Amino acid sequence: MKKITTLAAAALISATTFFGTANAVPMPAQPHPWDHRVKCETKDPDDRKIVAHYGNSEFGWIHFSGPHNIKKCSTLYAALHGEVDRKFEQGRKLEYDAIEFETGVPRPRQVKITVVVWQARKSLDGRYDAGRGNTIGVITAYCHNQRGNKCPAWAKL
Repeated sequence: MKKITTLAAAALISATTFFGTANAVPMPAQPHPWDHRVKCETKDPDDRKIVAHYGNSEFGWIHFSGPHNIKKCSTLYAALHGEVDRKFEQGRKLEYDAIEFETGVPRPRQVKITVVVWQARKSLDGRYDAGRGNTIGVITAYCHNQRGNKCPAWAKL
């Protein structure tokens, strides 16, 4: 009888330990964390400071560099050094366009690139905050009329 009681107690303790304890998962300080480090920085003709943060999978360098095949800051600068082409959301969302040409070939090709910038501290839904005195910056960049809006390999300036 003593063996049965000991085995039952051991089974109960191991079951409680295995099933009864829940590991606490730490919550991030910000509900939607993103990398605030700056990858690229420039000014447009209206003297706006425009940055491209590393960001996350929803916006920034991480969002567009792989899926849209933009690997250099100079690709962004081609569009950002021109005038604003479209404004939305009371001037907080800006779109810049540029045409990139393939060079060094007999029959050069061209592609239109668009860079979308959020020129405000916080995102519209309030999920992201760049901090005091900073802006979220480049949300995305892509090439038009390409499969998946992916820029061709030659479009890297």
